[in-house]
Amino acid sequence: MLNLSREFEMQRMKETKTIKAYVDRLLSIANKVQLLGNDFSDERIVQKFMVVVLEKYELEISVLEEAKDLSTITLGELVSVL
Repeated sequence: MLNLSREFEMQRMKETKTIKAYVDRLLSIANKVQLLGNDFSDERIVQKFMVVVLEKYELEISVLEEAKDLSTITLGELVSVL
């Protein structure tokens, strides 16, 4: 469990990867954690994504922050905006 949490925190988005590929990687780790019986909320995944998002998406993130309460946004909404 600790290794999976560490793996989740160490994930970074690479220039060559798409948003979908990055989100899929995060979700894969989160699903493994949930299979072990621990809760891994959508909110935590969204927060992680917002921290490591590439510079080219910062404008979209800023607009989204102005339009919505980011504590209530779902991962699906975030991905569809980007």
